[in-house]
Amino acid sequence: MGMTMTQKILAKHAGLPEVHAGQLIQARLDLVLGNDITSPVAINEFNAAGFDEVFDKSKIVMVMDHFTPNKDIKSATQCKQCRTFAKRFGLEHFYDVGTMGIEHALLPEQGLVAPGEAIIGADSHTCTYGAVNAFSTGVGSTDMGAAMSAGYTWFKVPAAIRVNITGKKRPYVSGKDVILYLIGKIGVDGALYKSLEFSGEGLKELTISDRLTIANMAIEAGAKNGIFPVDDITREFLKGRVSREWTAYDPDPDAEYESEIAINLDDVDCTVSYPHLPENAKPAREGKNIAIDQIVIGSCTNGRIDDLKAAAEIMKGRHLADGVRGIIIPATQTVYREAIKLGYVDVFLDAGCVVSTPTCGPCLGGHMGVLAAGEKCVSTTNRNFVGRMGHVDSEVYLASPAVAAASGIAGHIAHPEEVM
Repeated sequence: MGMTMTQKILAKHAGLPEVHAGQLIQARLDLVLGNDITSPVAINEFNAAGFDEVFDKSKIVMVMDHFTPNKDIKSATQCKQCRTFAKRFGLEHFYDVGTMGIEHALLPEQGLVAPGEAIIGADSHTCTYGAVNAFSTGVGSTDMGAAMSAGYTWFKVPAAIRVNITGKKRPYVSGKDVILYLIGKIGVDGALYKSLEFSGEGLKELTISDRLTIANMAIEAGAKNGIFPVDDITREFLKGRVSREWTAYDPDPDAEYESEIAINLDDVDCTVSYPHLPENAKPAREGKNIAIDQIVIGSCTNGRIDDLKAAAEIMKGRHLADGVRGIIIPATQTVYREAIKLGYVDVFLDAGCVVSTPTCGPCLGGHMGVLAAGEKCVSTTNRNFVGRMGHVDSEVYLASPAVAAASGIAGHIAHPEEVM
């Protein structure tokens, strides 16, 4: 039996001719990632184990993105610990105030991830890099600590689900709508410890931003990873970013899939996930009776320049509804600069929004947009669990940048066509 994309990458990194679902392997790593919340725990474990060197100072990345610039003494202490570690071992990829961005937007932008690579990160949304045909997945901080020294870790090879995408995107529909639609179909445990492998003629309709968003939220369906094949869209994105050699992996014709899911893009409209699970997906057109207090446009899921463009096109010449707060968070410094150059920041300010430095901030109820009891937020982030963005009696509605922008203008959950 042939192998899937994920299985081929894992076999290569395990030094094996083939692997199969359920097999336990040790695989070498091309990159180990941590942030300002998870890295301190990994550093503590690294020190407790008595390690005195890292496996490769060019293959460990630390990004200070969750509470940076530091919001309090605890976050300042955590970042200081990371800075000290990075300086001690001469880490080549340490991103702090002024250079950092939201990690899962920053790494692809900077060319630190490439097809065929094996990447772990002490953050569940590390699965983002499957958009460029990498095997990438989240791990615990203890695994990160060991991997920083060893350069490898263990995996159970996942079985795979094939997602066959056909059709054409409707107006205002983006990758966020596609993944919310998929999670709505299969549920938050519908791909538990599986590899979601995307294929089909419809892939040509999905931009690299769409793919990064879809892969990012594979974990919200319980998946071990999400992965796309390499095509001209991938190659165009990698051009000028990745200079090292890389290998693209396609599934074998006889690759074994546990199941197959069909998605016709013609059937996907703008979608919103209601509290308190991403699987509670409903059409945006049905939200007119849900008044909102805040919108957040940003995060590792939807803070790229394409996302800000989609929001700015809807907000231009319009203003947020009375009582609605708008928080815009460019995902990286590069995105921030481009948004200024293209006039998007002026559009957001004119619409009554605030524009923040890159940060994960409100996504995890950290800062820059925490909700009070009873408040409702339409957010382009990736999770809407109880208390995710603040008080346990607040509510988060997950949506695309276009839907979030339209909702901010309307004062309630809205399809973009309602305000355009």
